[in-house]
Amino acid sequence: MSEGNSATGQQVLDRSCWVCFATDEDDRTAEWVRPCRCRGSTKWVHQSCLQRWVDEKQRGNSTARVACPQCNAEYLIVFPNLGPVVYVLDLADRLISKACPFAAAGIMVGSIYWTAVTYGAVTILQVVGHKEGLDVMERADPLFLLIGLPTIPVMLILGKMIRWEDYVLRIWRKYSNKLQILNSIFPGIGCPVPRVPAEANPLADHVSATRILCGALVFPTIATIVGKLMFSTVNSNLQRTILGGIAFVAIKGAFKVYFKQQQYLRQAHRKILDSQDPEPEEV
Repeated sequence: MSEGNSATGQQVLDRSCWVCFATDEDDRTAEWVRPCRCRGSTKWVHQSCLQRWVDEKQRGNSTARVACPQCNAEYLIVFPNLGPVVYVLDLADRLISKACPFAAAGIMVGSIYWTAVTYGAVTILQVVGHKEGLDVMERADPLFLLIGLPTIPVMLILGKMIRWEDYVLRIWRKYSNKLQILNSIFPGIGCPVPRVPAEANPLADHVSATRILCGALVFPTIATIVGKLMFSTVNSNLQRTILGGIAFVAIKGAFKVYFKQQQYLRQAHRKILDSQDPEPEEV
């Protein structure tokens, strides 16, 4: 029995902190703790060293759980009783911390929704006319307005994402060599290419995504301006705006198809030249 006690005492005297590697001989006043199931050299650790290590793992969150990196046993962390007032304040702080992300998300969604509602109302006034638009919205059901107005920017963005020019361009490249009139209007459109260049996905680029968003939201204004310039004889604001939008989409699409085809031909006829550096002399 005395031999077992002496062995245990010897192990206590041989304690070594696995954080700072100090022993009892280095600091006899330090407080030691055995917080997990580890044995051997990782069994003991200074209370102060373990506190610093736990602070680094919790990163300011005092309620986060911390476990031993060796045996994965969770540390038993207790706090002194600070009274009911501090307990209530701590509980309120936890509830606020958990509720704030949901509140922020709700505020963001609400802001986006009411921005879409405002944009839809402004678009109706712009397309139909100020007086006619106000009359339409006053006679409409409020629930219909709350649902219908925010769908206007959504439908514009979805419509902008339809890349009909690419389908026209594919058909053009496939059948342009059979229509000689296209070659006379657009030289080189039907010429064979030495290779098929790779084309990037336009939606994968964040710049293209922002262009789609901006183009969709500005489209009603552009349609109104084009309608007033090209179809000023039409009396109805709605019909004039629709005709202006169709004309703008058609003209812009034609230029875009031609521009993309020229870029396609430029990439297809790309060549890589020989190096201008002199060849090394053979030994």
